[in-house]
This record gives sequence, structure tokens and C-alpha cells, in this order.
Amino acid sequence: MKKLIIAIVLLVSVVACKEINKEEQKEIADLQYVSFGKKITSESPISKEEMFKKFDKLKKGDTIDVKFASSINEVCKTKGCWMKLDLGNENESMVRFTDYGFFMPLNSDNKDVIVEGRAFVSEISVEELQHYAKDAGKSEEEIAKITEAEFTYAFEADGVLMSE
Repeated sequence: MKKLIIAIVLLVSVVACKEINKEEQKEIADLQYVSFGKKITSESPISKEEMFKKFDKLKKGDTIDVKFASSINEVCKTKGCWMKLDLGNENESMVRFTDYGFFMPLNSDNKDVIVEGRAFVSEISVEELQHYAKDAGKSEEEIAKITEAEFTYAFEADGVLMSE
């Protein structure tokens, strides 16, 4: 009987230690990222390719809650108030931040990120596209070439994890 009790205590101890190790591993994984906005985890994001497929099925007015991983193609060079994320095959998602609650570092181009929030499709006016081009540091010549509204894959991020 005494051996059975000892065996049970040892088994419980081993299982408890494994749970702590899993939790520690999760924290270590999260330490590889700098967090912006609402605290999110790095667990279970979908790929940028999967995100593109979801965007492609959306109609104007549709919104989905989602977390996905990608890389930053471009960030606002004025104050970091938006970024464009790669969706593969030369497609991008325009990401803004909930209630202008946080901004990204101006030197974030090409960093890997995980974003969590709401995805939707929208149309961006010529004026807004020209504003974004100016924020991105484009020349007056490049800005003047923007003459048509653009259909876009939009995203409002509650939180962002960016690789260090």
C-alpha cells in the first residue's frame, strides 16, 4: 500500500512538472516577440496564405475575427499608424489599429508579425491612397500617379506580436 501511494505521488509530481514546463515553453515563445496593443499569444495563428483564402471569400460588409502570421511589407513612416502585411502572390492586407490605440515602430519593415483582430474588405478612395503614399515617403511624382480607388483586404488589429 505504501509503495502504491509513493507511486501515485511520483506520478502526480511528474505530470505537474510537465505542465509547468509547457507553460514555461509558452512564455519563452512569447518572449521572442515585442507586444503592441492588447496582449495576445503566439499560439495558433493561421498562415498568410490561409488568410488570403479567407479574405477572398469575404464580401463588402462581412467581418471575421481571426489571428494570422505574416511579415510587414511597409509601415507608416510618419508615426507607425498603419502597416501592410504580405498575403503571398503580391497580395497585401492594410492593417490599422483599434481606436488608434497603439502604433508600430517606424523601422518595422520586413519584420515577422502575428496580428489578432477583425478582417474585412473595403474600397479605399484616391485621396486616402494618396495620403498613405505620402505617409510611406513616396515622391510627389509617385503620389500623382494614384488616380483610381482601390479594393483592399483590410484588417483592424487589437494586438500585434512582432519578432525582435
